[in-house]
Amino acid sequence: MLHEPAQPLLRAEGAAAGPAATARPVEVVVSEGWSHPLGATPDSTGVNFALFSANATKVELCLFDATGENEIRRIVLPEHTDQVFHGQVEGLAPGAVYGYRVHGPYDPANGHRFNPNKLLLDPYARSHIGVLTWDPAIFGYQVETGDDLTFDERDSAPFVPKCVVTRPRAATNPLSPAIQWRQTVLYEAHVKGFTKLRPDMPEALRGTYAGLADPAVLAHVKDLGATAIELLPIHRFVDDSHLLERGLVNYWGYNSIAFFDAEPRYAADPEKRHDEFAAMADAIHGAGLELILDVVFNHTAEGNERGPTLSFKGIDNRSYYRLMPDEARYYINDSGTGNTLNLSHGRVVQLVTDSLRYWVTEFGVDGFRFDLGTVLAREFHGFDAQGGFLKAVGQDPLLRHRKLIAEPWDVGLGGYQVGAFPPGWAEWNDRFRDTVRDYWRGEALPAALAPRLCGSGDLFNHSGRRPFASINFVTAHDGFTLRDLVSFNDKHNEANGEENRDGTSENRSWNCGAEGPTSDPEIQALRLRQMKNLMATLLLSEGTPMLLAGDEIGRTQQGNNNAYCQDDAISWVGWSLDPEAEELLMFTRHVLAIRKEYGALRAPRFLTGATAESTGKKDLAWITPMGAELSEDDWANADRKAFGMLVDPRGFPGERATHEAAVLLLLNAEPDDVPFTLPDTDGEGFRVLVNTAGMLPQDDAIFAKGSEWVVRGRSLAFFVAA
Repeated sequence: MLHEPAQPLLRAEGAAAGPAATARPVEVVVSEGWSHPLGATPDSTGVNFALFSANATKVELCLFDATGENEIRRIVLPEHTDQVFHGQVEGLAPGAVYGYRVHGPYDPANGHRFNPNKLLLDPYARSHIGVLTWDPAIFGYQVETGDDLTFDERDSAPFVPKCVVTRPRAATNPLSPAIQWRQTVLYEAHVKGFTKLRPDMPEALRGTYAGLADPAVLAHVKDLGATAIELLPIHRFVDDSHLLERGLVNYWGYNSIAFFDAEPRYAADPEKRHDEFAAMADAIHGAGLELILDVVFNHTAEGNERGPTLSFKGIDNRSYYRLMPDEARYYINDSGTGNTLNLSHGRVVQLVTDSLRYWVTEFGVDGFRFDLGTVLAREFHGFDAQGGFLKAVGQDPLLRHRKLIAEPWDVGLGGYQVGAFPPGWAEWNDRFRDTVRDYWRGEALPAALAPRLCGSGDLFNHSGRRPFASINFVTAHDGFTLRDLVSFNDKHNEANGEENRDGTSENRSWNCGAEGPTSDPEIQALRLRQMKNLMATLLLSEGTPMLLAGDEIGRTQQGNNNAYCQDDAISWVGWSLDPEAEELLMFTRHVLAIRKEYGALRAPRFLTGATAESTGKKDLAWITPMGAELSEDDWANADRKAFGMLVDPRGFPGERATHEAAVLLLLNAEPDDVPFTLPDTDGEGFRVLVNTAGMLPQDDAIFAKGSEWVVRGRSLAFFVAA
């Protein structure tokens, strides 16, 4: 053990004391400690601190009182091993409050932005105290000048959160239900917005982790037929200054600053948020559901060269961020948010994978959805399906068996990569979203919709991937809700304070004849039918469906298609259900129950229309209204918007599923009714299970093959062979 008599250890005087503050020596014992694990690790004698920086010259550990307001000690980490600064502080225990000051060159032109006047968050901190205050002192340069080449000497400590030493949690999570991909139905929800308006729980629990764990809330998801809750970001994040100035917040949370801490604003008791989050995960698993986290590893809240210095930028800017090769002062902005994490650096890959393992081992998380996932696969030459991060996850014995979902695009060159991720990954399929929307507003032909209905094999059928790799969705947090999709032709984002300039104008929506709310009964009926059409198409297609929370009850955002800053009734799910909402809810439950029952809707391999040698049956046939198979001329007919899809499990290769019934989906996006001749089958005919245009027969009536079924204008019908 090494003592540090030659190293002046400081007790700062006053909350605002900076590097040059008056301080006096304090008797403490510091040893060299260990360079791993990174972060603050307590043991029986004290706490080991380890911080990676490839370019720093010195790292000071700053200890604060329990309030985080007063700096009480400053300790230079005594050892530097393999680019890790480290030291063991005896007598320190969990609950200690700390931050770092990192020394090195302030040379923005060469990518270095070290400034020891700025107190920095430990990237590995499991907990924090305090909130960020947007003050000029949090910037590494003199922000008033607008010149990031200047150097700011103000102390940022009074204005930034502090890290808190924690001990590892004892995992208590029930075993994950381990639901197979083929059975998976995702339900995308926001922790706060999902329960904030629930009338059946104590007000203090609404909008919290504890509220989401409420048995009635989980019963709603379970009874609906979903199998996994996918939560918008819960990593601790920052509210943008420009939003706070307008009285708004970063509601969605895609602005992470701490990858190991749960966002405290979602906790009924912020000081116990980790226990509350763990109890929520336990409850989700106890309900037989899986928990998926939306994670943001493509950028951080530090922004570009004009952004604040909060953590990574001041620890080692050149290592953590992608910088312009010839102008390292500036950031590569493949994320569209100012900076891009450098997943080509081994230590950054380590940070991300360590974070993922943390949420798995301590909270039992079942999978992750990676925001702007193309960034994670970027190397210096561009997107690479064998990039370092993807290889690291693919070989990791813990992570490779979790559900891994990529949002397969970013804003960089070559950033659109739907279908290009390696085996083991699933991907958000915006081609499904766009084509289904277009079809039901009359702008897409059957030839465009057909591949989307059968798992988008044109995108995903390679390298042994299966249909479940396509995450099908019609709506998500970003964009119109289901009701708004059939109620608005244009976005209405005025509440965001940007004069309706934000958000996409390419919504592929149709208001059915009136913009926004209307009392016209014909338009109301058409909108309900269109919502059923969109929902049924999603749930009756091959692939993995994802629903947006509240769509099953017709939630509206009043035409706002970019509600990222709306922490209010615009974004929250309303639970006062009118008869129409009740009808849509029952319809969604019904269709999801059908999806679960019939294996033909969850094909183990991509449907191709091939004939199985063992049964002589085709797995897939496309049907004209006359009951025959579509010809090339039929596919090219721009006047035909009505067609059918017949799936027969007896044609599935390598599958012992001859007992599974064939299913028939008839779709009509034309405004007029279209009579269909039911195709030939081995049985008597078909039973109709879904009809978006009207009531179902009261009995188990069988409609004979060769008989006629009229598919009403703008509707679909679904049958099972009998």
